[in-house]
Amino acid sequence: MSFCFTERVPGAQDVASGSAFGGHEFIDLANDEIFQSLSSAHERATVTVDSGASGVLDPIGLMPLRKAIAERLAAQTGFDWSAEEIAITAGSKEALLCAGLAVLERGDEVIIIRPWQPFVPALVHAAGAVPVFVDAQRPRYTPDVNSIRAAITSRTKAMIINSPNNPTGAVYSRTTLQEVGELAIEFRIWIISDERYSRLVFTGLHRHESIVVAHPAVRSRTIMVNPCSQALEISGSRLGYFAAPRAIVSAARKLQGYAAMIPSREAQQATLSHFQVGGRIERETYQRLFDARDIGLNILSNLRDVTPPRADGALFFYLDLNRLASALQDEGRVGVTDDVASWLLKQTNVACVGGDAFGDVNGLRLSFGAPPGASAIGLTRVVQALNSLRIK
Repeated sequence: MSFCFTERVPGAQDVASGSAFGGHEFIDLANDEIFQSLSSAHERATVTVDSGASGVLDPIGLMPLRKAIAERLAAQTGFDWSAEEIAITAGSKEALLCAGLAVLERGDEVIIIRPWQPFVPALVHAAGAVPVFVDAQRPRYTPDVNSIRAAITSRTKAMIINSPNNPTGAVYSRTTLQEVGELAIEFRIWIISDERYSRLVFTGLHRHESIVVAHPAVRSRTIMVNPCSQALEISGSRLGYFAAPRAIVSAARKLQGYAAMIPSREAQQATLSHFQVGGRIERETYQRLFDARDIGLNILSNLRDVTPPRADGALFFYLDLNRLASALQDEGRVGVTDDVASWLLKQTNVACVGGDAFGDVNGLRLSFGAPPGASAIGLTRVVQALNSLRIK
């Protein structure tokens, strides 16, 4: 099996193939990172790092950072966590891979909710397992528990959930999480809970609820994955972690030690320093994205043949173009939504991501994590362009 794959997420690299929209500059709404200015990047890089530290690094991370994360998790979940239940990784993707390698064997099946993040099926394949796709329920893109139950077989070993969700922006309700937890217990399935956008919930109580809070009994079968870097806007540092039963963390220590996939001491110390200043950076990031979301929803409310999105969490607007795309295809004008994404790039000089990247030909993802003001300008162009494709 080949692990050579491409995450087809068009962005700045595609500008050469697009043409300017009335001479306007290119705007990238395809990115899944949070924009950071040079000044903020400098501030985040200016931290106290113990340059005199030396010695062999623990493959699962510095003990002070693991303790700090355990304390944060305790505050967020109301449960005690120990450093022995925390493993630091070189980003959340590596955390997902380590989780998969720890619990999966060749031929195991893993349930993935569609639309999915582009890299998730590849990580399942890398662990030697087989992805089994279950469609989310539209229009809110939440898991359909009955469909999940129907997809479970004797080979089902794990289920990957992602709330708040990339690409849809969905936030799973407590009831949904409880029902998923019941399935995990009933069928002895591992839950790999990707919670990378847990600090970005914009509706309800504006607070993330993990599956281990909604259904505490499933904690012993849950691996919680999170980045340290995204909410701090230092995603280039590629620092993540997962929280799991001690046996899983012990397996990760062996894996990371053998594979030499150990995040740098400097990145870990920088993250610890940011934690110690009390979350100011996270609060500022949240407020900026909250404001950008509100502005974006107001702009997208002007769409005519496309239902405006909810964007309850994460940093994405996800449009369901099924009705528009079907009509355009019947009229011979535009086919699947990847064609719409390419067409938008050429017409508006705005990059977005066609749903085929997420296993959903009817979707279109636009980020509001772009530079301040840029997402509003880009969304306005997109709305104008899509409205020009009105169904006859």
